[in-house]
Amino acid sequence: MRPVHACLALFGWLAASLTACAPASTSVSTHLESDPQLLSEWGLFDVSGGTLELSEGVIPYDLSSPLFTDYAHKLRTLWVPEGASAVDLNAGSAPDLPVGTVISKTFYYPKAGDTSGRVSKAPDPLGQLNPVLADLSQVQIMETRLLVRREQGWAPVSYVWNDAQTDAVLTRIGDAQALTLVDGQGEETDFAYIVPDINQCSGCHAPNNTTREIEPLGVRARHLNKSYTHDGTATNQLEYLRDKGILTVPGSVTAMPANVNWEDPGQSLEARARSYLDINCSHCHNPVGPADTSGLDLTMDADFGPALGVCKLPIAAGSGTGGRAFSIVPGEPDASILLYRLETTKPGAMMPELGRALSHAEGAALIRAWIAEIDGTCAPA
Repeated sequence: MRPVHACLALFGWLAASLTACAPASTSVSTHLESDPQLLSEWGLFDVSGGTLELSEGVIPYDLSSPLFTDYAHKLRTLWVPEGASAVDLNAGSAPDLPVGTVISKTFYYPKAGDTSGRVSKAPDPLGQLNPVLADLSQVQIMETRLLVRREQGWAPVSYVWNDAQTDAVLTRIGDAQALTLVDGQGEETDFAYIVPDINQCSGCHAPNNTTREIEPLGVRARHLNKSYTHDGTATNQLEYLRDKGILTVPGSVTAMPANVNWEDPGQSLEARARSYLDINCSHCHNPVGPADTSGLDLTMDADFGPALGVCKLPIAAGSGTGGRAFSIVPGEPDASILLYRLETTKPGAMMPELGRALSHAEGAALIRAWIAEIDGTCAPA
């Protein structure tokens, strides 16, 4: 266990620079048979000189609504072998990207500019690209997770960064790192940042409980169908990947599904809530997912009604009901199991069950507001 302390103020410019680094002199290496001990052996980016520079061909991207991971910021990248044929993108599933593809997600917290060593709650800016190179003295990098497309399918690989932030070391058993989170009012929360083990990575990335095949979760049309600034120009990410010869997109991207940013007040409350539940919950809570026995479908296109949780009695919730009768009680968030499971940090009851130690106050507030505006009543249980 490696203790880490960091403190964060609003360094939006830093997050933007992390996702917009100039091409590095290093080149990407594919490892199709084994996992190298050091992240640097992949050649995805270079951190020499205290900066983080993406290698040539490594494409940064983000999602309409990102998964919550204890307020960590995330740098997502995609690299596809040069010369690979474009793959079809359909409306629902992940594209069948070619062997050798590497998807990365690096988790980090900006620092506050002092020596207190805490990390902080601050928004992770989306859709921004900035040529300014990252100053790694201003961030605490926690881990980098890879999904590697090999002949046998997708394989998860995880690395934990060293204290000097010069490289990251392969881990299969996960890690736990002590952090102190500080909000804008100076209130502190101590928690353990958890790096999942290889089995946990595989479990979350297998959204079909029958095939158990590992696949990307975020690299799907509805999560990528948004603007991102590449090379100084704001472009729809699907169009950008199409123009790069990575994806073939049937027709116009406007015809493809698109989730919304759950924090965007210009979108409807229902669209924001459904997008939030989709990215945070539907990898398990879908009709064929690992949580299919619950009967709860939290995908973006689930029909409104009992399958979504409205007036739905729990099937396999156990002690996770919080003493509440229905998943969603229209107009009554404090009587709804769904909200209880999002707010609690009790093991065995909290949802998602992996990937967080803290309750996402802002996300829970969104779901609370959405449930409060739902009309209807439930028959007595």
